[in-house]
Amino acid sequence: MKTPYKNIYSVLKLNRFIVLAVVIGAVLTCIVSVLMVIKLHNETVNNAFVVNTDGSVIPLKMVKQQENLEVEILSHLELFHTYFYHIDASNYEKHLEKALWLGNSSVDALYRQKKADGVYNRLLQYSLVQKVLKIESKIDVQHEPYRFETTTVFEINRGTVTDTYELMTTGNLIKVDRNFPKNTHGLLITNFFESTLRKIETQ
Repeated sequence: MKTPYKNIYSVLKLNRFIVLAVVIGAVLTCIVSVLMVIKLHNETVNNAFVVNTDGSVIPLKMVKQQENLEVEILSHLELFHTYFYHIDASNYEKHLEKALWLGNSSVDALYRQKKADGVYNRLLQYSLVQKVLKIESKIDVQHEPYRFETTTVFEINRGTVTDTYELMTTGNLIKVDRNFPKNTHGLLITNFFESTLRKIETQ
């Protein structure tokens, strides 16, 4: 008795069904795996974990970096304006070098302009002391680049005479890689401009 053979088309259809089922199953498995990895990554980024005394894991919600952005920007601006304007004959080179790390070419251009105008030569020649008294900044952290407007009050001591000035500066801030210890906040000042300078009359 001859063994009956199945119709080859039926066999091919069965094989095609099996292959499609395996491929679809593999694709679904990959999609589920990717989604689980993304979910796990987000949980890991936004949470820290500690082990309790009984061995259980306790998730700790971390403060989002955005909440600290305003504090970092204000600190960056205060540091820059202190380095750039709180200078005297003994420290101006060191301070200006540190200030140039916190801004882009617009800061460097202003520095070169002041140097060409003889600002730092007069500092050395007359042993002037330029001391920052107060720094106040208004910032907009809604969109990058972050716009700022800073008011710096400083005094210039000319020995027997001390004059006080108020300087308004404007510009933007962008995020860059942190560089310890030269740029610890990971921010860079751009479009820096000294808009107004006025002398404060003392009583």
